Amino acid sequence: MTLNKDCILEREDYVICENKNEKITVRNLQLEVLTIMDEIHRICVKNKINYGLIAGSALGIVNYKGFIPWDDDIDVCVLRKDWNRFIEALNKDLGDEFYFQCFENDKRYNTIAGPTMKVRKKNTYIEEVNFLLKNRCKSGDGIFVDIIIYDNVCENKFIDELNRTVIKLVMPLIVLLDNIHINPVHLKKFVVWFSNRYSRKYENSKLMSQPISVPWEKFLHEPVFLKEDILPFKLYDFEGRKFYSYNNIEKILKEWYGPNCLKKWDGKKWVETLPIEKRKPKHTVYLNLHGSNKISEK
Repeated sequence: MTLNKDCILEREDYVICENKNEKITVRNLQLEVLTIMDEIHRICVKNKINYGLIAGSALGIVNYKGFIPWDDDIDVCVLRKDWNRFIEALNKDLGDEFYFQCFENDKRYNTIAGPTMKVRKKNTYIEEVNFLLKNRCKSGDGIFVDIIIYDNVCENKFIDELNRTVIKLVMPLIVLLDNIHINPVHLKKFVVWFSNRYSRKYENSKLMSQPISVPWEKFLHEPVFLKEDILPFKLYDFEGRKFYSYNNIEKILKEWYGPNCLKKWDGKKWVETLPIEKRKPKHTVYLNLHGSNKISEK
């Protein structure tokens, strides 16, 4: 597949918020998030750690050679086997203008229903759409790149669902305690232990997915993929640089988003297939790109 000229080129401004006299758009956020992604790529290459852009970020590779114009985040996966080395590399090599949050370095971090880590930028502030678990880490709420582990998955759907059910039973209690400001550390440790154990047990499986700590990922309608389609990661063009993503990127995107997710040729140009009413940022409520707190609007 060639990506050098077959992408959609048009962009629009999608406004997120206004701070005093400044209008902040999705593109403003994307350019800042890109500095975090550049740092993650640098560290992973230096330390020989496998990573790949996933989800909407991978879709942006194919359709735009970069961000989807209304996409307000970057999603990255790191393999389970590389996870501890990745944390060590961040502790050793992460630049001074960045920081990261995960359960391994802050027991207040949430271990379910979300990314396994956030790599953030200092002196910025973001307020996310969040229905379950807010960020409890005291280190800050800077703009971020989401990092999620990609795990081995049991090929037997029934066994896989049984394991996910264990997390589903623990999840409501973690949410309840967190929302009354009690940190359920022991339950979080159990989730981490159980997820690790599950991944090790099925390390020879042909399948791979997000960890069972994201318990609603299932075979029938959620992203579970053949390892041979994910690995080895390949380099692709993204915003004028090269980042890694899936080995068989178009096949995985069609499995995840459906057969019509990729660009279409209308006889004159490549066009976006997503309906206009769905083209909007979905994760961000508020931004401050010049400070670590919320400021007065307008």
